[in-house]
Amino acid sequence: MSSRPVKVGLLGLGVVGGGTWKVLTRNAEEIARRAGRSIEVAAVAVRDVEKARRLVGGDVFVTRDGLEVVRRPDIDIVVELIGGDTLARELVMEALNQGKHVVTANKALLAKHGNEIFAAAHAKGLMVLFEAAVAGGIPIIKAMREGLTANRIQWLAGIINGTTNFILSEMRLRGLSFAEALADAQRLGYAEADPTFDVEGVDAAHKLTLLASLAFGIPVQFDKAYIEGISHLAGEDMGHAKRLGYRIKLLGITRRREDGIELRVHPTLVPVERVLASVEGAMNAVQVYGDAVGGTLYYGQGAGELPTASAVVADLVDVARLQAADPEHQVPYLAFQPDAMVDTPILPMSEVVSSYYLRLRVEDRPGVLADLAHILADCSISIGSMFQEPHGADDADIIFLSHQAREGDVDQAIQKIQTLPFVKSEVTRLRVESLL
Repeated sequence: MSSRPVKVGLLGLGVVGGGTWKVLTRNAEEIARRAGRSIEVAAVAVRDVEKARRLVGGDVFVTRDGLEVVRRPDIDIVVELIGGDTLARELVMEALNQGKHVVTANKALLAKHGNEIFAAAHAKGLMVLFEAAVAGGIPIIKAMREGLTANRIQWLAGIINGTTNFILSEMRLRGLSFAEALADAQRLGYAEADPTFDVEGVDAAHKLTLLASLAFGIPVQFDKAYIEGISHLAGEDMGHAKRLGYRIKLLGITRRREDGIELRVHPTLVPVERVLASVEGAMNAVQVYGDAVGGTLYYGQGAGELPTASAVVADLVDVARLQAADPEHQVPYLAFQPDAMVDTPILPMSEVVSSYYLRLRVEDRPGVLADLAHILADCSISIGSMFQEPHGADDADIIFLSHQAREGDVDQAIQKIQTLPFVKSEVTRLRVESLL
C-alpha cells in the first residue's frame, strides 16, 4: 500500500458532498484497503464556511472560492458536487487545465458540455468519472463502460428519476391526482419546491443522454432528446392502464435502429409482468439488452445522501487505483475509444415506432367508432384493442390500444380526430412498450 494519500478537493458540501465526507471518514480503512492508499479530503469550497468547518474540522482547508481549491498544487482529484452547468463547467475545465482528475455527480453539466469536457480531459490524459450522475448508488455507468463491453447494445430503458416514479406510484396505489401526489413528494423531500426538471422529464433526459452515449458510442446530444413529463397525466389513465394490464412509468428509452438512434423520455405503459412495472416509490431501475448477454437489470436507490456518495467514492477509488496508469490504457469516458465514436443520427420523434394508447371523449351516438376507425386505418394505424366507457348521459370515453405504428402517422391521425364535430376533448396519447 502506498504511503502517499490521494488528496481530494471537494466542491460543495450539501447533501451529496456531506455524504461523501461521511463515507470517506467512516469507511476510511476499508476504502484504503481497496484503493491501495488512503483517500483524504484536503480542501473544501462551500457557501457556508463556518458550517463546513464544524463538519470537517480544522485540518481541512475551507474556502468560498472554488478556484482556490482546483488550483491548489496538493490536490489530485477535484470532486464537483455544486450542480448547475455554468460555474460547475468553469471549475471543471479549470481543474482539467490544472492537471487534476475530476469526479462529478452533475448529469446536467455532462449532458450539455460532456463532449467539451471529455475532449479536454483526453488531451491532458486525465480521468473524468461520473458514476453518481446517473441512478445514484446503482453502478450502471461501470456496468455500461466495463461489464457489458462484449455486447452490441440493442436498447435500454430506465426509471431514472425517483421523484416521478414516487408520484406515479402514489397516483396508482392511492388514487391521488398528480397535484396531490406531487404535494406528498414535496412534503417527504422527494421533490423540490420547483419540481419542473423532475416532473417534466428533463432530469431523466440528462441521464438518458449519457447512457445512450455509453451504449452506442455516440457523442453526447441532449439537445436532440425528445422530452415529455408526467404533469398532464390524469388519474383515469392510471385506471385504464390497470384495466388493460399495464402500469404507467416515466421511462428513458434509447434504441439502436438501422437508420439511427431513438432517444426519448415520456410516460409509458409497461405490461404488469415486466420487472420495470414493479419498481415502486422513489427507486430507480435500468434494463439493458445486449446481443450476447440478453437482458440485464440494475436496481436500487437512485438518489439520497449515502447512496449517491457511495458512487462518488467508488469513482475516487478507481482514480486512486489508476492514477499512475498509462492514459492510453484507462477505461474510456464513454466506453468507446475517443477516436472510435460515431456520429449516428438521433431520430426525430416522428420517426419513432411504438404502440400507442389513445383516449378521447366523444358524443355517444351511432357512427362514431366507424369514423374513428376509418381515420386510424387511413393513417396506417392498426387497432389492437378498444373499449368504451359511458360518461354521463350523452358522452363516452373511448380508449384505443394500437399495434406498432410510426409516431408521425399517429400525429396525423390525432390532428384529424381533433377536427371531428363529435369529439369533445383533447386526445390523450401515451406510448406502450413491451420491453422484450
